[in-house]
Amino acid sequence: MDIIELSRQLGKAIQEDESYINMRLAEQISEADEQLQELITDFNLKRLAINSEASKADKDEEKLKAMNKEMRHLYSQVMQNENMVKYNTAKQEFETKLQRVFAIIQNSAEGDDPETTDYLGGMGCSGNCGSCGGCH
Repeated sequence: MDIIELSRQLGKAIQEDESYINMRLAEQISEADEQLQELITDFNLKRLAINSEASKADKDEEKLKAMNKEMRHLYSQVMQNENMVKYNTAKQEFETKLQRVFAIIQNSAEGDDPETTDYLGGMGCSGNCGSCGGCH
């Protein structure tokens, strides 16, 4: 089996992983949340209005300040939405796992032992002693 076929198998395994499935489910739930989608739309419209006002030659600084305050409030509401929180948590868990996969592939391509190399989010030993300041 060649490396491309193995990559395709890895892609299938990624899509079957629990963290991927959880992220996709949380994404679907977020997209179906009408209140959340309305908040996102309002946030995007406010951002466009701010950009429009900011690009005017005679922009109103007080109006911009008030609009920015409204936009920050909308952003806060979006980020505090239960479904958005669940989506962001699931997405972070999946991205962490994907970083590990990428690190193992990258480190292996640089000569590290595929059985021991890993990504630890910048914490601890990466398995690559070339840039190491010494073991703790």
